Amino acid sequence: MLVGLMGGTSLRVGLLGAAGIAPTAMIAPARRRGDVELVAVASRRCAPEFAEQHGIPSAYARYEDLLADHSIELVYLALPPSEHAQWTIAALEAGKHVLCEKPMAMNAAEASAVLAAAERTGKRAFEAFHDYYHPLQAWIRDFLESGALGAPVSVKATFNGANPFDPASIRHVPELGGGALMDLGCYPVHWVRTLFGEPRITHATASRNPLGADLWIEALAEFDGGVHGVVSASMEPGVTLESSLTIVGETGRLHVENLVFPARGHSIRIERDGVTHVSTVAGLDTYDHQLAAVIEALHSGKSLATEGSDYVNNMAAIDAIYAAAGIR
Repeated sequence: MLVGLMGGTSLRVGLLGAAGIAPTAMIAPARRRGDVELVAVASRRCAPEFAEQHGIPSAYARYEDLLADHSIELVYLALPPSEHAQWTIAALEAGKHVLCEKPMAMNAAEASAVLAAAERTGKRAFEAFHDYYHPLQAWIRDFLESGALGAPVSVKATFNGANPFDPASIRHVPELGGGALMDLGCYPVHWVRTLFGEPRITHATASRNPLGADLWIEALAEFDGGVHGVVSASMEPGVTLESSLTIVGETGRLHVENLVFPARGHSIRIERDGVTHVSTVAGLDTYDHQLAAVIEALHSGKSLATEGSDYVNNMAAIDAIYAAAGIR
């Protein structure tokens, strides 16, 4: 068992927001470990009910009260994106580390403010790209670095998931951080940045819902080394659930299905010299890998790939896509 950050045996975690994603993203992974303790939840509407349902000892009706709880070391933040930067900064200033659901902020300026707060306070802010920590993505990175496809020529990254228009849903309200790019497309943006560096967005198109949020969006990008890319996301009704990555190199092609939730089933398809090879990579649920990485980083002091300038640059790429599409 790991030694806790406050000298005990467990990392003490508080949930800021009783979000629907919290049971999957934090509560279940924490309960599968022996070195994490869920001690409190804060919600403006249902903290007592949520705490009772999930066996969490303390419930706060105000976010400020959770941040004032000195026993909490890590805050898991799953509020609407419009509140991510504000409350991540508040948690950092209250002496907490933060694991914030993606996207880290509404834009790169807000993300930069989060980074400045982390540097000022000496606390850590991690963006919850849980998929990055699954062995599948490490395998992709290693495979490309091996040169097995020759020099990369193009990349296509897609995340689609139907979400019919509902004006009451935060996923469809632009002022709250709704839209296909913010909700889904931030993942493929992160994939291509991780593999090929910062993109130069050359063109983007989108369609919008009645409130102005993007229902689908597609962007063309260029990367150093001559790689061309397409990044797309859609939550249009009827669209098939898909999170895929296709990379074409001078000597072959790689296609990966289900990068976001590989533990629920995925495939790796390599085509070279007229031969197709299909495989998978063993791993736990992505959220288990993410929590393990965060805990190890807090103990070792080593940086994670989803903190610091990474979340600033991811938001900068999203800003550039929206600008190219004429949104915001």
